[in-house]
Amino acid sequence: MIVDDNLLLASLLQIMLEDEGYETRSAEDGQEGYAGYLFFRPDVVITDLQMPRANGIELIKNIRRVNPGVKTIYMSGDLPAFGGPLQEEVSRYPVRILSKPFSKENLLNLLAELGTRGREAIPLDPPEHRRIAE
Repeated sequence: MIVDDNLLLASLLQIMLEDEGYETRSAEDGQEGYAGYLFFRPDVVITDLQMPRANGIELIKNIRRVNPGVKTIYMSGDLPAFGGPLQEEVSRYPVRILSKPFSKENLLNLLAELGTRGREAIPLDPPEHRRIAE
């Protein structure tokens, strides 16, 4: 599931992942994303951090009430704004971080690290994409 208030980016990610063999759904914000999660129960939630109504961290905290082990990829163009909460997420849960802009390969590698794959696997990059910018 892709959750981002940037509809163009969400659509591009959906097309890109479906081309790789993934089944996708999308939502515009944290509240819609939570409802979508409850209905579809996706393997992974790819969510923007900065969104109206409920940000990405709030979304995932709500989802953890029904699935504490939800696999998550957080993405943002301003990771330092979420530094402390993101560090806690990374240390406690199956979470990966993407700094916008990112490449298709970075996203596919993170999905593979979380144990999900489309039609074909891509070799993993070094883990520098997991660090949060300071």
